[in-house]
Amino acid sequence: MDNTACQKSSIAGASFSIHPMSDDFVTIILRALEEVDTSKVWLQTDDVTTTVRGKLIHVFDVTKALFLHAAQSGKHVSFQATYSFGCPGDSEGDVFLVEDDIPANESSIKEMEQHAAAKFSLYPLGGGNYMDIIYEQIEAMKRRVDVSPAHYSTRLTGDTHALFFGLQDVFQSTIHGGSAHTVMTVSISANSPSHTGGQENAR
Repeated sequence: MDNTACQKSSIAGASFSIHPMSDDFVTIILRALEEVDTSKVWLQTDDVTTTVRGKLIHVFDVTKALFLHAAQSGKHVSFQATYSFGCPGDSEGDVFLVEDDIPANESSIKEMEQHAAAKFSLYPLGGGNYMDIIYEQIEAMKRRVDVSPAHYSTRLTGDTHALFFGLQDVFQSTIHGGSAHTVMTVSISANSPSHTGGQENAR
């Protein structure tokens, strides 16, 4: 497959795991899955991770909603995800690409307040003019959340909605910069006893 064909793909995907630090972790995860509208993405769960595929806007909508619903339990929740777009990704003809661009969960989760901390690393593959774009987007994130450097990653601290909007923006802008295959790894933590600054979970 040549680079031109890769760039035409519109499939985005994420493979992720949610880990509630609680004895009733199964209930928390299942309840989150029940509360979230996944009708606009392909979804499959196995014994290691859950994978969602479809339009980028819906992949981020579903993963944010699942994290928020799990975190609303008040338990310490850890979320790890790998987002991917493009070559050597999925089929260009996937049925979920016909969906509209209206996030299915935004109206039901927009009032949820949840402080979180995150680290992300971005890997643009297959060329493209992306480094200036990444730096610009990280600067833009500073208007929404606290941003600081970390080993092999960038750390973000703030409201969960702002975190996910920032992550989606930097990911999408890197794609638009010409990266034929873009990968981003993300770790997010909510309700951790080690969070600093006296942030409280608001529900």
